[in-house]
Amino acid sequence: MATSSLLLLLADGRFPAGAHAHSGGLEAAVAAGRVTDLATLEAFVAGRLATAGLVGAAFAAAAHRAVTSANSAVRGSTLALLDAELDARTAAPALRTVSRRQGRALLRAGRAIWPEASFADLPGTPGGAHQPLVLGLLCAAAGLSRAETATVATHGTVTGAASAGVRLLGLDPYQVQALLVGLADRCDGVAAAAARAADDPPERLPAAAAPLADIHAEAHATWEVRLFAS
Repeated sequence: MATSSLLLLLADGRFPAGAHAHSGGLEAAVAAGRVTDLATLEAFVAGRLATAGLVGAAFAAAAHRAVTSANSAVRGSTLALLDAELDARTAAPALRTVSRRQGRALLRAGRAIWPEASFADLPGTPGGAHQPLVLGLLCAAAGLSRAETATVATHGTVTGAASAGVRLLGLDPYQVQALLVGLADRCDGVAAAAARAADDPPERLPAAAAPLADIHAEAHATWEVRLFAS
């Protein structure tokens, strides 16, 4: 299958990794009255792209680099260090749990599609590896480049929250898609920056933070009734 087709498949929200069950923090932001319409949704998605989007894409690209360029003796240790560094950048315990849960779901899909891939190199931490690391290995198994890996990661960051906006706020899906088109150049720029950052050692990878999103995630985790898992 052509690389471009594989990129589209991995970026598709229908890929069986459970991404549709997560709002990227939007459900809590809507409940708090901080996202109420198309304009505030755009601001939310843009902010998420600049923070979680950049960090996640950089770590996915770094994992891709580790598995495609490092020898087998150092590959596992590099991935373990990446996992620890991403854990340190994920301040909210609820978001750490979500990231590892999404990583497990993505890993199940990856093992079913590419059983020969080197997923055994992922760190065996409690709860499994973080989702961006699994994504990096999955994209490497699919033959995607580091830049394409970062593109898949940033695409998922914006489309998941935008799609949730349609369900949570009853927004016009055509207008939401137009919003995403308007953010496309910015998304490409973040992906390119993330791919470049992957050349740095793990401790120097981006650490952009969104404290309010962390607070919302902890509050959301306590809800008895919710539409999305996060």
